[in-house]
Amino acid sequence: MPSEPSDTARSVPARAYAERRAARAASAAEAAARMDRLSAWRLAAFLAFLAVAGLSAGAGLFSPWFVLAPVLAFVYLVALFESARGRKLWAERAAAFYETNLARLNGKAPAGAPNGARLAPPEHPYAEDLDLFGPGSLFERVTACRTLAGETLLAEWLLAPARPAEVKARQEAVADLAPRLDLREALAVAGSDVPAADYAPLAEWGNAPSEPAAQWKRWAIEALGWANVLAWFGWLFAGSGVLPVLACGFALAVLALPMVGWARRVLKPLDRAAERLALLEAVLARFERERFTAPRLNDLQRAMTANGLSAAQQIGELRRILNWFDSRRNPMFIPVAVLRAWDVRFGYIFEEWRARSGPKVIHWLRAVAECEALASLAGFAFDNPADIFPQVADGPVSLEAEGVSHPLLSAEVAVRNDVRLGAGAARVLIVSGSNMSGKSTLLRAVGTNAVLALAGGTVRAKRFALAPVSLGATMRVQDSLQAGKSRFFAEVTKVRLLLDITSRPGAPPLLFLLDELFAGTNSADRVAGAEGVVRALLSAGAVGFVTTHDLSLTAVTDQIPGAANVHFCDGFAGGELHFDYTMRPGVVPHGNGLALMRAVGLKV
Repeated sequence: MPSEPSDTARSVPARAYAERRAARAASAAEAAARMDRLSAWRLAAFLAFLAVAGLSAGAGLFSPWFVLAPVLAFVYLVALFESARGRKLWAERAAAFYETNLARLNGKAPAGAPNGARLAPPEHPYAEDLDLFGPGSLFERVTACRTLAGETLLAEWLLAPARPAEVKARQEAVADLAPRLDLREALAVAGSDVPAADYAPLAEWGNAPSEPAAQWKRWAIEALGWANVLAWFGWLFAGSGVLPVLACGFALAVLALPMVGWARRVLKPLDRAAERLALLEAVLARFERERFTAPRLNDLQRAMTANGLSAAQQIGELRRILNWFDSRRNPMFIPVAVLRAWDVRFGYIFEEWRARSGPKVIHWLRAVAECEALASLAGFAFDNPADIFPQVADGPVSLEAEGVSHPLLSAEVAVRNDVRLGAGAARVLIVSGSNMSGKSTLLRAVGTNAVLALAGGTVRAKRFALAPVSLGATMRVQDSLQAGKSRFFAEVTKVRLLLDITSRPGAPPLLFLLDELFAGTNSADRVAGAEGVVRALLSAGAVGFVTTHDLSLTAVTDQIPGAANVHFCDGFAGGELHFDYTMRPGVVPHGNGLALMRAVGLKV
């Protein structure tokens, strides 16, 4: 099936992104100009302060109280300057967000974009074969997560197909989120501009057994701390003598020093966490106040406000407590922190917060992670308005795709094909064809769209219907010098893994994508081995594809019920190969190997 123009559909997100990028860039420029004006006024207020101070103190023309006017003006201008700087930073990050989305629409990954390579599991049935992780991967194209929990959950969805009811719930949520560009912008610029934040230590701390200490000691330390400060103030500035200093200091030391170890155990997991908490607070607050229609999103909102506690408010309180606690790092504040037994005092405050809200942190993080994963799929759906939600329903194993192409290829150039497996059609397609004709791309297109479909996302097709399936592929099987494995041995091992999947209790039927099966052995063994594998897979209820250069393998369709031949072909003219990337029934009528060798100057 020829490719169809989709300029109009693709121009919708591109136009929205370009307009918003320009608006945010203008806002940043306006804020920068305001900062310049405020800097000038701030300098003028400072000079006015010097003039008034000189004329009042030196010349005696004014009362010293007149100095307050330029001081207050300076403080007010500083506050306005900081506000303008915040708006400038927000606008610049928003403009960068839209610049990133425009780059993605053009098939370019922004520098430093998360690609999930660290999330790729070893020995997975299809992750590496379908380029789910790493540079140029599906994960890199889809993710918009700000937290490590969100990235991890999105990866889990791509790695483990969901059941139809779960797919339906996610589809409803993705459809609800897709047009909410303001929400996705807010999530992108929320909090500090930090890499995907890891909140697992916070969740572990919140869930850890509480270590309560006697409450009377808390209030005694609080009172003695203030008494200590007043005693030192009296000794240094009021001539009250050193005895109160020694008495208060000794009493506080006797009470607080034995509790320092307890306080440090409570406080250590929270060390330097305030910056990350600002991001979590902002993301939670933005999700909490949005009005959703999808049931799944409403459920997630309720999880963020369980028992009348707003997750954003609780995290905000923890952040503010941490900021106060971290003030002990300020050299000017260290004496006060020492005199008030700062660590022990805040050990009580944090323990109180943990007793009230700590066990809920893990549930808040799960809700945020799911919202982020859904928002990532929604952003991908918004970027590709011609894509559709697939039909995923229980029933006999089948896949029917009309006008399917690879979701990471440009819609303007990708060639679409129709595919049917099971439900009255062939259960395995033997795909023959020459080099570069499109065989492997077809398998990746079907497999990657199946991953998106079973994760709850949209797919690149006019129609896409499938029953729940497991996935397995042998498309990037490599030899390993370190492990001492040949490519053929690695492929045999991978095929064994796929056969094992078909025997797992309760596992959905397998959709297999076998590319150049057993190419590392001789033709006779390849045909015999491939026939045996296909028979075993079909007898286990699987459906799928097998590509081949070896036309002798196409004869297995005469021996295996439910197998059919399809092919991709090419033409050679003017010293160049030409492909139409269109799948046709039957066996490819010719190869292109000799023509290609001659085209590059080999005498064959």
